[in-house]
Amino acid sequence: MTLVQYSDSESDSESRSSLRPTKKPRHDNHPGPSLPPLPAAFHNLYASSTRVSVQDNPSLHGGRTRVIPHVEGNWPTHLYLEWYPGKDELSLLEDIIAHSGNLPDEKAPTVHSLLHSDLGAQLPLHISLSRPVILRTEQRVSFTEALQKAIHDSHVLSFDVQPDTLYWSSNYEKTRCFLVLGVQRPKHDGLNRLLKVSNDILARFGQPSLYATSSTQGKQTNVSFHDRSGMLSSDDFSGCFHISLAWSLSEPGPKERERVAGIDLQALREIRVEFDSVKAKIGNIVGSIPLGKTP
Repeated sequence: MTLVQYSDSESDSESRSSLRPTKKPRHDNHPGPSLPPLPAAFHNLYASSTRVSVQDNPSLHGGRTRVIPHVEGNWPTHLYLEWYPGKDELSLLEDIIAHSGNLPDEKAPTVHSLLHSDLGAQLPLHISLSRPVILRTEQRVSFTEALQKAIHDSHVLSFDVQPDTLYWSSNYEKTRCFLVLGVQRPKHDGLNRLLKVSNDILARFGQPSLYATSSTQGKQTNVSFHDRSGMLSSDDFSGCFHISLAWSLSEPGPKERERVAGIDLQALREIRVEFDSVKAKIGNIVGSIPLGKTP
């Protein structure tokens, strides 16, 4: 069972800037009004941390290696659905990660959470709709316009998903393992429909599809994740969609996997993750393409 490999430019490994309001002294006993939530577009402005090196230096990224090297004129691109867990959801996910990785064994793999940056800022989680791919400079505008039109014409409405499984799985290159949430197939099949839109547009620009299969030879091609049933359909990849919570450089052993298998998921399965837009990250620029509004 393998997972999509995300480069350091992808959202599972980049830190976000955090703005904190300055506290002013108060001379009364009445608490001030709570601050309104940040607009969704704010997070797009701080999609990446400051680049500290143009070379692939694993020591700067917790031992991770870059899949897509820096090349002038190349723009690493990723399409995905983004989720910022609320306070209660975040607390639940933190507990799950802690129970999954805290073993009193020095040989147990170190587990790195994807919920916060090294500076403590909350990071978004996501469901991928593409592999990490490369666009040339001259393709960026036409790709974005084609994707916007295709999503609009698909008439996919905003939807929510519910987590239903928790398990460890390695990426395609076998360089990292991820603790992931599998999700149920949403009403009106929004995930599969958006994946088809993404794959069709990527194919037009000569890029590999995500979770693609060959209909002529019956063999899997360009597949970087095997679904939980071990089978891939030509049009239903519901068992492939996932949300990564944490990662490790080492393969979890039987004890780690048994520990994850024994976690009570009842509270987790009550979460509803809402999606109302598709994110397109091209280089360090994140665009948001809205889905139709649910009546």
